[in-house]
This record gives sequence, C-alpha cells and structure tokens, in this order.
Amino acid sequence: MRVGTGETVDAARAVAELGLADREVLREGLAATLLHGEAQRPVFDPVFDLYFPRGVGAPQAGPADRDELRDRLAAALADNDVGVMGQLAAEAVEGFGGYGSSPGADGWSAHQTLDRLRPQTLFARVRDELRARGRGAGFDGRLMEDEVRGRIEEFRRLVASEARRRVAERRGRDEIARRAVATTPDRVDFLYAGKLQLAQLRRAVQPLARKLATRLAARRRRAARGGIDLRRTLRGSLSTGGVPMRPVLRRRRPARPELVLLCDVSGSVSGFSDFTMLLVQALHDQFSKVRVFAFVNRVDEVTGLLTHGAADPEGLGARITARATLTGHHDSSDYGFALGEFMERYGAAVGPRTTVFVLGDARTNGADPNLPALRRITEQARRLYWLNPEPRAQWGSGDSVAPAYAEAAGMYECRNARQLGALIARLLPI
Repeated sequence: MRVGTGETVDAARAVAELGLADREVLREGLAATLLHGEAQRPVFDPVFDLYFPRGVGAPQAGPADRDELRDRLAAALADNDVGVMGQLAAEAVEGFGGYGSSPGADGWSAHQTLDRLRPQTLFARVRDELRARGRGAGFDGRLMEDEVRGRIEEFRRLVASEARRRVAERRGRDEIARRAVATTPDRVDFLYAGKLQLAQLRRAVQPLARKLATRLAARRRRAARGGIDLRRTLRGSLSTGGVPMRPVLRRRRPARPELVLLCDVSGSVSGFSDFTMLLVQALHDQFSKVRVFAFVNRVDEVTGLLTHGAADPEGLGARITARATLTGHHDSSDYGFALGEFMERYGAAVGPRTTVFVLGDARTNGADPNLPALRRITEQARRLYWLNPEPRAQWGSGDSVAPAYAEAAGMYECRNARQLGALIARLLPI
C-alpha cells in the first residue's frame, strides 16, 4: 500500500479526533485515511490487529474446558456479542492452539484451535436458539442461516487474529506482518494461486482493463503528435531571423496495431494464461484485430471461445479444454512442436503490424525447443515478447529452455497481476 505524507497527516488528524479509547472506531478512522480501495482491506485488518492488539499476553482466565467453552460460544453467537467472542477466541487459542515444547519452536495455531473447537458444528444450535427467542423475524429461512454463518466466520477471523498476535509477541510484529498476513490477489504468484485467489483475479480483469485502456489512450495521443519536422521548422524560422521559435511537428496517423497471443494452458501455467487472455479480450477495442491461440503440444485458435464466453470468465479454461484440440499423443507441453505447428497452420496471422505475446514457462519436458520456428515468428512480426510466470532465478533449471528462447525473443518475468499490468502498459503497441 502506498502511504505518503498526505495519508500520514490525515491519519494523525483522525487519531487526534477519534482518540484511542474505542479500538474499532480507531480501526475505521485509519482505514478511511490510509486505504485507497476496498481491495486493500483484507491486508489492512490483520496488520491493524498486530499493531493495535486487543490485549497483551495470555488471557487471565484459566485453561478452557472444551464443552464449557463451546456452550459460552454458542450463547455469544446467538447474542452476536463480538466482545465476548473476542475473549473466547483468546481462551480458545490459549487452551487448544499451543504447539511445540522448546522456546524457539513453540507457538499458537489458529487451524489447530478451530480443528479442536469446531465452531461450525454449532450452526444448527445457534439457528434454533434464534428461532426459539423469536428473533428471526428479520432473518427468515436462508437469510437467517447466512447470518449465523457470518457470525461463525467472524469468530474464526478472531481466532486467526489472536493466534497471529500471540506469535508476534514472541517473534516480533514486523516479521509476522511480512510472513503471516496474506497479500492482495494482485501480488500472488500465478503459479501458486489457489482457486479462490484466481477467482478474485478474474473479477479484477475489468477494472484493470479500464486503467490500462486509459494509459494506452494517453500514449496514443502523445505519439500522434510525432517528432519535430526539421525542414519545416527551419523554413518557418526565417521569419524570426533563423531562430526556431515555433517547432513544427510531423503529423502521424498511426493505425491501430494487431495483437496475437500464443498461450500455454497446461498445468499451473493455465491460471496465468487464462487471466492474460481475459485481460487482452477486455482491451480488444484498443486494437484493429486480436487473435488468441492456445496450446499444450498442439495449437488451436480460441478467439471465438474467448469472445463469446467473456460473460463467464470462471469457465474459460473448461471451455478451451473441451472445444479446442490442444494435445496429441501425450498430455505434456511441447513448445517446439507447438511453435512449428503454429507457423505451419497460422503463420499468416503474423505480419509487419502484428505484436505477438507468448505466454508460458518455457519448460519443454525434454523435447526439441525448435528455436528456428520462434526466430521465424520474430522475423515476421513487428514485435515479439515472451512473458514467463516463473522467477528469473529458475530460468534454465531442469527442463527449462528459457535462456535459449530469451536470445530469440524479449523475455520478461511476469509472476503476478501487478507485474502483468505494468508490462502490458509498457509493452503493448500503440
């Protein structure tokens, strides 16, 4: 999160006005002055809990009895008493979350606490309690069940916060803030993103596309002015004694370029390719033509699947797998064969106005990398860029032929959505 002088001054003023007596009011005041969007809230809240904890040290209550604690938790959930739930979270972590025996290795685990306490099994009990009290008038049926689930999820969050706090007291808040607080989805490595994180990334495609489209439009306006026309500038300077007071610019009429995507959709690379394909599809108005090709060891065009299925980004990978011919006699990626087949079947798609993006980790599974095919694409295209989701330190390890491909094409590390957005804004032709 970028926090500058303005945000710092605003936050200080907010603290001066709100005071330190009410922790939740302080949380909202700092969030309102420091954050620039709701997407930053999942990072802000855990960090706030570390630096502004509910308490210090172990709870004053003795070792918790599991059944008795569950009874108190059920009552707190029924009352929706967040304060009591916070106290119970502290007791639960103290009683059931500890592990290890040596001072340097022990700690507290939210997962272990929740596994032993099992708050989700209190769902029916709390729901029935609310119905018996006659407080379900505003939460009938499914609405009531969603409310109970939300309260249980809040308790799980409190347990996670308490476990982080206890560990931070022993190992240091700065270290836990760096290691134990989940990052925003746009900073998660494509290769290690889970199903939920990939879904969050897909939902971020349209906002990112609008931002990139604005940047591209600004670049296009600047480029349209062209460079200085020296001959016309000198001719015009005759009226001012030879001093070029008014530079004359060449008028450019740039045509919108064409874009070709060649995407490896095998294994863990598929999440990276899917997200990039959706992003480019959202930017299709910025180009005269966009064509997308997917491959594992066979190549097939998937432009139509992407265009007609943009309303269902979650199912893009399944549609491509079901309708496109991507594999031959085996299911492993084969870059050499795919590059050669692309030139044979779709070579006409690449011309002097075409910018080609290759998406993949350049791992050939020991097969021939077919460097001549990549060089032919490079020679035929206006530009060719290779985006690799693996860390640069891993290029060339194992079956990776990234260094060889990098000699024939510009290869860039592209591990997360933030890097991708920056590269797209910088590399896309105008």
